Amino acid sequence: MSPTGINPKTRRFAQRLRREQTKGESALWRALRELKAEGIRVRRQAPIGSYVADFVVFSNKRVIEIDGDLHGFPARKLHDAKRDAWLQKEGFDVLRFQATEVEENLEGVVTAVRLRLGLEVTGYPHP
Repeated sequence: MSPTGINPKTRRFAQRLRREQTKGESALWRALRELKAEGIRVRRQAPIGSYVADFVVFSNKRVIEIDGDLHGFPARKLHDAKRDAWLQKEGFDVLRFQATEVEENLEGVVTAVRLRLGLEVTGYPHP
């Protein structure tokens, strides 16, 4: 176990996910990086316990997940529910978006994230 408490296997998995991000993750990441100008630091594919969050804002304890087709299967839904329950127990608020929603309505997803973070919605830079 590392000094941060993150299992090295989980850390390697997160690194691989960062290298192999999906089209939706890449688009949302470009938009979320813009929040840095407003004092919000977003990390992508960040380990939290034994899980890896697509995006996380540790200062606000917000996790942002993009669910692809696999998340529709019963076993995956069960895993996601268990994971969300654990994250919520740790004090995180989990926002979930479908991959198609990110690809078809990126501006709407960014608006929803901004609202959840308590940020202004109008006048933000468009990716």
